[in-house]
Amino acid sequence: MVAWAFMAERYFEPAEVQRLVPTLTRVMTGVMRANEEATRIAGRLEAERERIGLAGGGMIDRAAWKAGTDRVAQLTETVQAGLGEITGMGGTIKDLALGLVDFPHLRDGRIVNLCWKYGETAVSHWHGLDEGFAHRKPL
Repeated sequence: MVAWAFMAERYFEPAEVQRLVPTLTRVMTGVMRANEEATRIAGRLEAERERIGLAGGGMIDRAAWKAGTDRVAQLTETVQAGLGEITGMGGTIKDLALGLVDFPHLRDGRIVNLCWKYGETAVSHWHGLDEGFAHRKPL
């Protein structure tokens, strides 16, 4: 039997992630806003679709519907571009709504994640690979 171990392309030191915090904050601000707006518009469109279905049909404002779906598509591209930028930095997005990003780190010979949360000005926590945000520990 072969045991597979997680191997990151690289491991980050806290100071490296700390230098990324201003960029992470900027990118996550745009990503989180775009995601919130897209979710809100998609919810409105879905509610309209359900209303028409329950009524057995009805009229829709086609221009408004197209504008809404086009806006969701634009916002989705914005989210994907931002997530790609964070992934390109070496981060893994764990929770878009909370703005959680993990970076692989070697701690006492063990692979763990440095955990940054949107709004934090410092990288000050870590957690094991099998743990999540709720089990963060101070560095």
